[in-house]
Amino acid sequence: MEILKGLSPIEPAGLRHRRGIVRALILIAAAAAFGGNANSQLLPVLGGQRAGISSLQFLKIGVGARATGMGETFVAVANDASSLFWNPAGVAQSPENSATFSHSSWLVGLNHEFAGAVYHLTKDDAVGLSVISLTSDDIPVTTETNPTGTGEYFTFSDIGVAATYARKLTEQFSAGVSVRYVQETLAGVSIRGFTVDLGTYYWMGLGTSRFSVVVSNFGSEVTPEGTVTAERGRQYSSFQSFSPPTTFRIGFAFEPVQTESQRVTASLQLNHPNDNSENVSLGSEYEWKSPLGFALLARGGYRFNVDEQNITFGGGVSAPVGSARVGADYSFASFGRLGDVHRFTLTIGL
Repeated sequence: MEILKGLSPIEPAGLRHRRGIVRALILIAAAAAFGGNANSQLLPVLGGQRAGISSLQFLKIGVGARATGMGETFVAVANDASSLFWNPAGVAQSPENSATFSHSSWLVGLNHEFAGAVYHLTKDDAVGLSVISLTSDDIPVTTETNPTGTGEYFTFSDIGVAATYARKLTEQFSAGVSVRYVQETLAGVSIRGFTVDLGTYYWMGLGTSRFSVVVSNFGSEVTPEGTVTAERGRQYSSFQSFSPPTTFRIGFAFEPVQTESQRVTASLQLNHPNDNSENVSLGSEYEWKSPLGFALLARGGYRFNVDEQNITFGGGVSAPVGSARVGADYSFASFGRLGDVHRFTLTIGL
């Protein structure tokens, strides 16, 4: 008995799990509290003076109604075909092959589209292909002397095509890479180049908690090519080069509730763009599964330290259709003075 007095009792695994969940909730609550207080926030309002130093801004527009409904806190959740955009390591997390198609009614009348497909070569290796586009309708040409239009029109279009490879290196750790060809065209001027996304996905071994680090849109500077004709026939063909909008993201996610019929996912993400202030995002997703096989989902998110978009929400439904599973999702984001953005996504898993 004297020997046993000096030994600590063994803590049950369930108790350790609950304590870990409590610690995680405290961490998320603290980040929200600091992020929401302008005088003592976790990330100070620094970096805003860097706005306007990068090109290819369409690469910063979030894709997929699921991810955007969660406030874009998705790098540590990424387990569907939209991972091709958010975290290339995430395409190795789901065992099924899948495809997704997303449409966004973007600001000022632009249309934003995303399509992606994931195919598993083995249980540990997956590849993917994705396309992003941002396009406008015909825009009238105006000048100082013809403010209502000259009768001529021009168009604006962006496109990015990416190939992705991801691998489960261990049961806990995955890594992935995407190489993307990008092109931006405005009237007679075009920008072309390549960017790289690097992602990791790590299961921490504490319940369902996982941790991800992602670097998106890393690449060399790009320079516009073409000729611009200004007022009185003046032409310009020499332009300044700019870097792509590289963003460094750290994400954490876990399920505080997970049963056969219900699941709650909570996520926290820190974002460090090269052309703006750092910001923090919180997101959540609730899923209810019916005994008949279909599922209903609700999502919400909030972004701190951003000028326009902050609150997002959305929902969706998924159901088995033959041997496949089909999901339809919607999300809403308010950009304040700029207007609202609606996204619709269709996902098919095989």
